[in-house]
Amino acid sequence: MAQLRRNSLTEQVIDAMRERMADGRWPIGDRIPTEAELVGMLGVGRNTVREATRALSHAGLLESRQGDGTYVRATNELAGALRRRATSARMLEVLEVRRALETEAAGLAAQRRTADDLGRLRTAQSERLERWEAGDEEGLVDADLALHRAVVAAAHSPMLAELYDEISVALRDGIHHSTTNHDLRDADVPTIHNPLIDAIEAGDATSARAETIAHLERHMAAHRTTGRGDVGR
Repeated sequence: MAQLRRNSLTEQVIDAMRERMADGRWPIGDRIPTEAELVGMLGVGRNTVREATRALSHAGLLESRQGDGTYVRATNELAGALRRRATSARMLEVLEVRRALETEAAGLAAQRRTADDLGRLRTAQSERLERWEAGDEEGLVDADLALHRAVVAAAHSPMLAELYDEISVALRDGIHHSTTNHDLRDADVPTIHNPLIDAIEAGDATSARAETIAHLERHMAAHRTTGRGDVGR
Protein backbone atom coordinates (compact mmCIF):
# COMPACT_ATOMS: atom_id res chain seq x y z
CA MET A 1 0.00 0.00 0.00
CA ALA A 2 2.89 2.36 0.79
CA GLN A 3 4.31 1.76 -2.71
CA LEU A 4 0.89 2.40 -4.26
CA ARG A 5 0.56 5.68 -2.36
CA ARG A 6 4.07 6.69 -3.40
CA ASN A 7 3.33 5.96 -7.06
CA SER A 8 0.10 7.89 -6.83
CA LEU A 9 1.89 10.92 -5.36
CA THR A 10 4.54 10.82 -8.07
CA GLU A 11 1.84 10.64 -10.73
CA GLN A 12 0.12 13.66 -9.20
CA VAL A 13 3.37 15.62 -9.36
CA ILE A 14 3.91 14.51 -12.96
CA ASP A 15 0.40 15.73 -13.82
CA ALA A 16 1.02 19.06 -12.07
CA MET A 17 4.29 19.60 -13.93
CA ARG A 18 2.80 18.51 -17.24
CA GLU A 19 -0.07 20.96 -16.77
CA ARG A 20 2.38 23.84 -16.32
CA MET A 21 4.07 22.93 -19.60
CA ALA A 22 0.82 22.46 -21.48
CA ASP A 23 -0.71 25.79 -20.45
CA GLY A 24 2.42 27.81 -21.16
CA ARG A 25 3.49 28.63 -17.63
CA TRP A 26 6.68 26.71 -18.41
CA PRO A 27 7.32 27.50 -22.12
CA ILE A 28 9.47 25.37 -24.39
CA GLY A 29 13.11 26.31 -23.97
CA ASP A 30 12.69 27.71 -20.46
CA ARG A 31 14.37 26.32 -17.38
CA ILE A 32 11.93 24.94 -14.81
CA PRO A 33 12.23 25.79 -11.08
CA THR A 34 15.01 24.11 -9.13
CA GLU A 35 14.42 20.92 -7.20
CA ALA A 36 14.23 22.85 -3.93
CA GLU A 37 11.73 25.30 -5.43
CA LEU A 38 9.58 22.44 -6.75
CA VAL A 39 9.57 20.81 -3.32
CA GLY A 40 8.17 24.00 -1.81
CA MET A 41 5.82 24.69 -4.71
CA LEU A 42 4.28 21.20 -4.85
CA GLY A 43 4.52 20.29 -1.18
CA VAL A 44 6.28 16.95 -1.71
CA GLY A 45 9.65 15.43 -0.93
CA ARG A 46 12.81 15.64 -3.03
CA ASN A 47 12.62 11.96 -4.04
CA THR A 48 9.13 12.44 -5.45
CA VAL A 49 10.26 15.48 -7.43
CA ARG A 50 13.26 13.56 -8.76
CA GLU A 51 11.10 10.61 -9.82
CA ALA A 52 8.64 12.90 -11.59
CA THR A 53 11.41 14.84 -13.33
CA ARG A 54 13.09 11.60 -14.40
CA ALA A 55 9.83 10.27 -15.83
CA LEU A 56 9.12 13.47 -17.77
CA SER A 57 12.69 13.51 -19.09
CA HIS A 58 12.33 9.92 -20.26
CA ALA A 59 9.09 10.90 -22.04
CA GLY A 60 10.93 13.70 -23.84
CA LEU A 61 9.18 16.63 -22.16
CA LEU A 62 12.17 17.71 -20.05
CA GLU A 63 15.92 17.78 -20.54
CA SER A 64 18.36 17.83 -17.63
CA ARG A 65 21.62 19.66 -18.32
CA GLN A 66 24.49 18.95 -15.99
CA GLY A 67 25.24 21.97 -13.85
CA ASP A 68 22.64 24.12 -15.60
CA GLY A 69 19.23 22.83 -14.54
CA THR A 70 16.27 21.19 -16.29
CA TYR A 71 14.65 22.66 -19.40
CA VAL A 72 11.31 22.19 -21.16
CA ARG A 73 11.71 20.37 -24.47
CA ALA A 74 8.08 19.64 -25.38
CA THR A 75 4.57 20.17 -24.04
CA ASN A 76 3.25 16.61 -24.32
CA GLU A 77 4.39 13.05 -24.93
CA LEU A 78 3.59 13.15 -28.66
CA ALA A 79 5.64 16.31 -29.07
CA GLY A 80 8.50 14.72 -27.15
CA ALA A 81 8.43 11.64 -29.36
CA LEU A 82 8.34 13.77 -32.51
CA ARG A 83 11.25 15.86 -31.30
CA ARG A 84 13.38 12.82 -30.49
CA ARG A 85 12.57 11.25 -33.86
CA ALA A 86 13.28 14.42 -35.83
CA THR A 87 16.54 14.97 -33.98
CA SER A 88 17.79 11.46 -34.72
CA ALA A 89 16.58 11.31 -38.34
CA ARG A 90 18.86 11.70 -41.33
CA MET A 91 18.65 15.22 -42.73
CA LEU A 92 17.15 13.98 -45.98
CA GLU A 93 14.31 12.33 -44.04
CA VAL A 94 13.66 15.60 -42.21
CA LEU A 95 13.51 17.48 -45.51
CA GLU A 96 11.02 14.95 -46.87
CA VAL A 97 8.75 15.50 -43.87
CA ARG A 98 9.11 19.27 -44.21
CA ARG A 99 8.16 19.02 -47.88
CA ALA A 100 5.01 17.08 -47.06
CA LEU A 101 3.86 19.41 -44.27
CA GLU A 102 4.90 22.73 -45.81
CA THR A 103 3.50 21.93 -49.26
CA GLU A 104 0.06 21.18 -47.86
CA ALA A 105 0.25 24.18 -45.55
CA ALA A 106 1.14 26.50 -48.45
CA GLY A 107 -1.83 25.31 -50.50
CA LEU A 108 -4.25 25.68 -47.61
CA ALA A 109 -2.80 29.09 -46.72
CA ALA A 110 -3.52 30.34 -50.25
CA GLN A 111 -7.13 29.23 -49.85
CA ARG A 112 -7.73 30.36 -46.27
CA ARG A 113 -5.40 33.28 -45.49
CA THR A 114 -6.86 36.38 -43.90
CA ALA A 115 -5.69 39.98 -44.05
CA ASP A 116 -4.06 39.49 -40.65
CA ASP A 117 -2.23 36.40 -41.93
CA LEU A 118 -0.87 38.39 -44.87
CA GLY A 119 0.26 41.10 -42.50
CA ARG A 120 2.18 38.59 -40.41
CA LEU A 121 3.77 37.08 -43.52
CA ARG A 122 4.91 40.48 -44.76
CA THR A 123 6.24 41.36 -41.31
CA ALA A 124 8.22 38.11 -41.19
CA GLN A 125 9.48 38.78 -44.70
CA SER A 126 10.68 42.26 -43.68
CA GLU A 127 12.37 40.86 -40.58
CA ARG A 128 14.32 38.36 -42.70
CA LEU A 129 15.52 41.20 -44.92
CA GLU A 130 16.61 43.28 -41.92
CA ARG A 131 18.49 40.36 -40.36
CA TRP A 132 20.21 39.59 -43.68
CA GLU A 133 21.23 43.22 -44.23
CA ALA A 134 22.62 43.34 -40.69
CA GLY A 135 24.60 40.13 -41.22
CA ASP A 136 22.84 38.70 -38.18
CA GLU A 137 23.10 34.93 -38.64
CA GLU A 138 21.20 33.96 -35.49
CA GLY A 139 18.52 36.53 -36.19
CA LEU A 140 18.15 35.32 -39.78
CA VAL A 141 17.58 31.76 -38.57
CA ASP A 142 14.89 32.91 -36.13
CA ALA A 143 13.24 35.15 -38.73
CA ASP A 144 13.26 32.37 -41.31
CA LEU A 145 11.64 29.92 -38.92
CA ALA A 146 9.06 32.56 -37.99
CA LEU A 147 8.15 33.01 -41.65
CA HIS A 148 7.67 29.27 -42.18
CA ARG A 149 5.51 29.09 -39.06
CA ALA A 150 3.47 32.05 -40.32
CA VAL A 151 2.73 30.18 -43.55
CA VAL A 152 1.60 27.13 -41.59
CA ALA A 153 -0.52 29.29 -39.27
CA ALA A 154 -2.22 30.86 -42.30
CA ALA A 155 -3.44 27.39 -43.29
CA HIS A 156 -5.79 27.49 -40.27
CA SER A 157 -5.37 23.77 -39.63
CA PRO A 158 -4.72 23.36 -35.87
CA MET A 159 -3.42 19.80 -36.05
CA LEU A 160 -1.08 20.61 -38.94
CA ALA A 161 0.18 23.66 -37.07
CA GLU A 162 0.78 21.64 -33.91
CA LEU A 163 2.71 18.95 -35.77
CA TYR A 164 4.82 21.50 -37.62
CA ASP A 165 5.49 23.56 -34.52
CA GLU A 166 6.80 20.57 -32.60
CA ILE A 167 8.96 19.39 -35.48
CA SER A 168 10.24 22.88 -36.23
CA VAL A 169 11.66 23.12 -32.70
CA ALA A 170 13.83 20.12 -33.53
CA LEU A 171 14.66 21.54 -36.97
CA ARG A 172 16.17 24.75 -35.68
CA ASP A 173 19.65 23.29 -35.22
CA GLY A 174 19.60 22.04 -38.80
CA ILE A 175 18.42 25.41 -40.09
CA HIS A 176 21.19 27.07 -38.12
CA HIS A 177 23.76 24.67 -39.56
CA SER A 178 22.78 25.62 -43.10
CA THR A 179 23.03 29.37 -42.45
CA THR A 180 26.70 29.84 -43.33
CA ASN A 181 28.55 33.04 -44.12
CA HIS A 182 28.38 32.08 -47.77
CA ASP A 183 24.61 31.85 -47.57
CA LEU A 184 24.46 35.31 -46.00
CA ARG A 185 26.19 36.76 -49.05
CA ASP A 186 23.82 35.09 -51.54
CA ALA A 187 21.85 37.79 -53.33
CA ASP A 188 18.63 35.76 -53.42
CA VAL A 189 18.42 35.17 -49.65
CA PRO A 190 16.20 38.19 -48.83
CA THR A 191 13.76 37.56 -51.71
CA ILE A 192 13.71 33.78 -51.95
CA HIS A 193 10.25 33.47 -50.36
CA ASN A 194 8.64 36.35 -52.27
CA PRO A 195 7.01 34.14 -54.95
CA LEU A 196 5.47 31.92 -52.25
CA ILE A 197 4.04 34.85 -50.31
CA ASP A 198 2.78 36.45 -53.53
CA ALA A 199 1.01 33.19 -54.46
CA ILE A 200 -0.61 32.98 -51.02
CA GLU A 201 -1.76 36.58 -51.28
CA ALA A 202 -3.19 35.90 -54.76
CA GLY A 203 -5.06 32.84 -53.50
CA ASP A 204 -3.16 30.64 -55.96
CA ALA A 205 -2.89 27.30 -54.15
CA THR A 206 -1.27 25.53 -57.13
CA SER A 207 1.56 28.06 -57.36
CA ALA A 208 2.01 28.16 -53.59
CA ARG A 209 2.48 24.39 -53.48
CA ALA A 210 4.79 24.45 -56.51
CA GLU A 211 6.98 27.17 -54.97
CA THR A 212 7.30 25.22 -51.74
CA ILE A 213 8.20 21.99 -53.53
CA ALA A 214 10.78 23.73 -55.72
CA HIS A 215 12.35 25.44 -52.71
CA LEU A 216 12.76 22.27 -50.67
CA GLU A 217 13.72 20.12 -53.66
CA ARG A 218 16.66 22.47 -54.19
CA HIS A 219 17.90 21.80 -50.66
CA MET A 220 17.28 18.07 -51.02
CA ALA A 221 19.30 17.99 -54.24
CA ALA A 222 22.13 19.90 -52.56
CA HIS A 223 22.08 17.47 -49.66
CA ARG A 224 22.22 14.44 -51.97
CA THR A 225 25.18 15.96 -53.81
CA THR A 226 27.22 17.34 -50.92
CA GLY A 227 25.89 15.57 -47.86
CA ARG A 228 25.32 18.95 -46.20
CA GLY A 229 22.41 19.43 -43.85
CA ASP A 230 20.79 22.21 -45.86
CA VAL A 231 17.43 22.40 -44.17
CA GLY A 232 17.12 26.16 -43.85
CA ARG A 233 15.49 28.84 -46.00
